[in-house]
Amino acid sequence: FWIHLNVDYPFTLTGVLYFPKIKERMAIDKNKIQLYCNQMFVTDSVENIVPEFLTLLHGVIDSPDIPLNVSRSYLQEDANVKKISTYITKKVADRLEEISKNSREEFESKWDNLKLFIEYGMITDEKFCERAMKFALLKNTDGKYFNYEDYGKAIAGEQTNKDKKVVYLYCTNAVEQYQYVEAAKNKGYDVLVFDSPLDAHFVNMLESKLKDSVFKRVDSDAIDRLVEKSEAAKYEISEDDQKKVTSLFEEILPKEYKYDVKVENLGEGAAPVLITQSEFMRRYREMAALGGGMNFYGEIPESYTITVNAENPVIKKIAGEAGIAAVTADNDLLKQVTDLALLSNGMLKGKALSDFIKRSEELIK
Repeated sequence: FWIHLNVDYPFTLTGVLYFPKIKERMAIDKNKIQLYCNQMFVTDSVENIVPEFLTLLHGVIDSPDIPLNVSRSYLQEDANVKKISTYITKKVADRLEEISKNSREEFESKWDNLKLFIEYGMITDEKFCERAMKFALLKNTDGKYFNYEDYGKAIAGEQTNKDKKVVYLYCTNAVEQYQYVEAAKNKGYDVLVFDSPLDAHFVNMLESKLKDSVFKRVDSDAIDRLVEKSEAAKYEISEDDQKKVTSLFEEILPKEYKYDVKVENLGEGAAPVLITQSEFMRRYREMAALGGGMNFYGEIPESYTITVNAENPVIKKIAGEAGIAAVTADNDLLKQVTDLALLSNGMLKGKALSDFIKRSEELIK
C-alpha cells in the first residue's frame, strides 16, 4: 500500500511512501524514508522532520526546498521542513480516508497491516488522530470490521452498563482467551480483537476520545461484572472465614504471584474458581513494559484476583454443610478446580501440571 506525494505550492515536493507488510508484530524498522534535494541525498534519519509515526513507513521524498548543507537540528527548525511535515500528514490522512470510503473491501483487506501504523499515528499526533477517528476500523472476533461510530451504535443496546457507559469488550488473543470470549458471546455481547503491541496505550486513548465508554478485556473479570446491569447480591462471609479461605488458597496456589481471594455469587453456570487480573493494573503494566514513563507499574509484582463462586454446584459440594472456610488444602476436588482455573490462564506448569494430570487420571477411574 503506497501514497504518492506531488505538490507545487507553497513548496515543491515529490515522493512516494509505502506501508510495509508486517510479518511479525514487532518487526518494524525506522529510518527507511530517504530525504533528497534535487536528487542529492540529504538524510535517512527523518525523526522530527517528518511526523514520528511516519518514520515507520518506507519511501523517498525529494524537494528543492530542503537545504543540503545544514545540520539536522537546523532542518527540524526550518519553516519549509515543518510545512512539508504537516503536508505529508494531511496527504496520508486524505488517502486513507478516500480508500476507506470508496474501496471499503480493499481497505478492510489491508487493515491488519495498516493498523499498527495508524494506531501509532493516533497516539502520537493529535491532528492525525482527529482525522483517523473517521476512517480507523475495529475488528471483532468474527473477522468483521466496523468504523467507530457504527460499532458504538451496534453494541450500545446490549453492552451499556448500569452507569450508562458503553462497555467495549476485547481480547488480545482469541484462541488463548477462547473461554472468556465464548462466555461474552453467550450473553449476546460482541468482542473486539486488540492484538498489536501498542494496544494498551491505544485503548487508553480511545477511552478519552469515545464519550461514555469503557474498555475491558474479557478475561479481566466475570462476564456479569464486566457489563454490570445492576448491583449484584453480595455473598456474606465473616472476617474470620475470609481469612481462612485466603490462607487456604495461598497454600494451594503457586507462590510466585500475589493474590486477592474473594468468595462471591457468580451464578450456577459460572466457573467454580475464576482467576483474573485487574484491567487497570494489567493495562498499565503492559504500557510500562512498552515504555511510556510509567516504569513504577512494571516493578509491581503480578497479582491476581481469585474468585470462589459460592453458587457453583462443585463449590457447594466441596464446602458441604461446614462451609468453604472449613475445607482443608488436601481436598483433591478443590485442588482440581483450582488447577483447572490456573490451566486456563497458562499458569499451571512443571510439577504442578504433572500432579494435575495424575489427579485427573485418578478422578476419572
